[in-house]
Amino acid sequence: MPTNCAAAGCATTYNKHINISFHRFPLDPKRRKEWVRLVRRKNFVPGKHTFLCSKHFEASCFDLTGQTRRLKMDAVPTIFDFCTHIKSMKLKSRNLLKKNNSCTPNGPPNLKSNISSQQVLLEHSYAFRNPMEAKKRIIKLEKEIASLRRKMKTCLQKERRATRRWIKATCLVKNLEANNILLKGTSEHILPTALNSLPLEDFKILEQDQQGKTLPIL
Repeated sequence: MPTNCAAAGCATTYNKHINISFHRFPLDPKRRKEWVRLVRRKNFVPGKHTFLCSKHFEASCFDLTGQTRRLKMDAVPTIFDFCTHIKSMKLKSRNLLKKNNSCTPNGPPNLKSNISSQQVLLEHSYAFRNPMEAKKRIIKLEKEIASLRRKMKTCLQKERRATRRWIKATCLVKNLEANNILLKGTSEHILPTALNSLPLEDFKILEQDQQGKTLPIL
């Protein structure tokens, strides 16, 4: 049983005591599409319980030969009061806007601007409040970079000293083996494979290179 009319702005509801009939949207896709177009409701998709009341049809659209009022097969709704509906929508929008404005606390313009600026700062927390704050941040970052450079230089110095020790130790062991002071194959047990596989002459060259090298300035 229908309850209300689907036309925009139509407040007609079903009442058995009032001589107004309700009519479903046609099942035929073409006629159904035409009805939807004439109703002019955005994103409107009628369902099986969607009705239009008889106010939106001309008298010639009805078949009155039977006991009930029926629509003819080619009947389409053509009577709509779109202007009233648009005015009603505008009035509702204005009332809602007034209500929102009345709920907004009144205050000095300066206070409102301060609140607005604070909101911007909160939304963009990566931004600086003033140039002095930016300068302090830059100075702090420069100090951090300098500290990291010093640490890097210290690590390179430690690595250089460790490399020299390994080269000296390897040269010593290989010299002792070459002079038959240590047994042959001793270096294989006490030196890493990468160092043990190199001949003694290469280690002497490496030792000279290490002595002549200087650390790069960071």
